[in-house]
Formats: sequence, structure tokens, C-alpha cells
Amino acid sequence: MTDIPVQHRYAEDLSHCYGCGKNNAQGLHIQTHWDGEQGVGRFMPRPEHIALPGFVYGGMLASLVDCHGVATAAASAAGDDGRPQRYVTASLHVDFLRPTPLGPELELVARVIERRGRKIVVEVEISALGELRARGQVVAAPMPATMGRD
Repeated sequence: MTDIPVQHRYAEDLSHCYGCGKNNAQGLHIQTHWDGEQGVGRFMPRPEHIALPGFVYGGMLASLVDCHGVATAAASAAGDDGRPQRYVTASLHVDFLRPTPLGPELELVARVIERRGRKIVVEVEISALGELRARGQVVAAPMPATMGRD
């Protein structure tokens, strides 16, 4: 597993995502590490990520599924140079299995479960305190040329 997060290997001009972009000072800075088979990461929710006292806002969990899933797809499709192609979200689904406590660090694990042509389907699990809290699925697609560089 590399110490450099997948998101930090994106091209500089493609690193502004609110969820995971290293060039977004106000962003969440979600980081995914690829071990050759799965994406792993950790995230410490901040006090402003509150839903109700003591619990994480569901939209935050969806953001984690989104960025961690897309980065896992990108890492799984990286070329020989190890630089991941930029992928974007084609579909996002999240199941909230049990309340997620605000306070402990969250553990993220993502696995590619299917390839559909150019699209990659990734399953993401979020755990806290050793218990599965949310599970999601991302369909990631290569970033369209119309979104990228001029």
C-alpha cells in the first residue's frame, strides 16, 4: 500500500473536489489508500458534521461513500505509471444501517465488485467502533472530456 493517497495523485487541475480535493482549502480532504485489492481510509468527522447531538449527518456519510468509491475505482484502473485516471460519479446509493456516532474515527473500506464496460461499480463500507454503520455503492465513470481541461 502506498502512503500517497489516490486523490493526491490526481492531476493538479483536477484536485478541487469539496470531498477529496487537496486543492480545496475548505474541503473534507477524504483520503483513499489503495492496497492493490481495495481502497482503505479513515476519516474523523468534525463537530459541524452533526445531524443530532452525538451523531454524524447522513449527507457526510454519503460524501464519504462517493469520494472513497470513486477514488477506489480510479486506483483500480490506474495505468502502469500508477497515476489514476480521473473518474466521476455516475450513480450513488447509500444504506444507513445504524446511527453513526460523532466522535470516533470512521473506517472506510471499498472494493470493486463489477466492471460494466468503462464504468466501475464499487461497494463502500463505513464502520465506527468496530460496527458497520453505512454501506453504499458507487458507479464510477471516466471523467468526460467536457468536464476536464480546455
